Amino acid sequence: MDQNNNNTVSEFIMLGFTTDPVMQKVLFAVFLVVYTLTLLGNSSLIMLILNDSRLHTPMYFFIGNLSFLDLGLSSVYTPKILEICISEDKSISFAGCVAQFFFSAALDYTECYLLAAMAYDRYVAISKPLLYSQAMSLKLCVCFVAASYVGGFINSVIITKDTFALTFCSDNVIDDFFCDIPPLVKLACGKKKSFQSVLFFLLTSNVIIPIVFILATYLFIIATILRIRSTQGRLKAFSTCSSHLISVTMYYGSILYIYARPRSSYSLDRDKIVSTFYTVVFPMLNPLIYSLRNKDVKEALNKLLK
Repeated sequence: MDQNNNNTVSEFIMLGFTTDPVMQKVLFAVFLVVYTLTLLGNSSLIMLILNDSRLHTPMYFFIGNLSFLDLGLSSVYTPKILEICISEDKSISFAGCVAQFFFSAALDYTECYLLAAMAYDRYVAISKPLLYSQAMSLKLCVCFVAASYVGGFINSVIITKDTFALTFCSDNVIDDFFCDIPPLVKLACGKKKSFQSVLFFLLTSNVIIPIVFILATYLFIIATILRIRSTQGRLKAFSTCSSHLISVTMYYGSILYIYARPRSSYSLDRDKIVSTFYTVVFPMLNPLIYSLRNKDVKEALNKLLK
């Protein structure tokens, strides 16, 4: 990508959340605690899954990969946020912005596909419980995860190339805490109509299609659960999906709010708060969502502590 041909900008200035020095220190402490909990929670969950043979199942294989993605996502965003909070230098180089944008998009898109794969896993577990291990073989699970990464990184290459092919003129101030599409498009002085088409295509392929697939999968899951005669059996079947359903609702809900609204309704201040949720807070919550109500994880943790 030829930076000099397309832009007169060599770096961007991040405004972050506030210019108040006291609030910046408070936010630094908050984000540091959240980041620490994210690293500890996801790393611990991965270690538990690797070390306890009872967790060597397709469901935990996907959960472990989700935790790995969350470690990456959080590490793409949070260190720079912490730097912005305490440093007088709020700048990020053009190349640094491209790198942050690329890896954040790649990991976000990968997580979209992975959550869809996890929905299929839950459907197989409920509809074919006796054949679950055979139907969701290790080879198939690896293929699902690999396909998620391939799709995520290919789409990230496309959106990164088109975003930074836009012309950024004299204004280089990003009213956000990371390099994202809405604030970058706002800075572009030569917006192309083709960019909107690419953005719509990527939103459809990475968000809308996985959501439709997940909704269809849960319709089949509900139909299967309704055929279970005992109430206790229905509740047990539904409980296996509850963590994934909570995760999907929070993740896709925040993404759709940011990227699927009409451009006229954009509010960068409000979007910062929502963006913080799926970039920083959500990776911290995932280990809690998948472990607090999970008997196997609790038993594995007690075994490790003893």
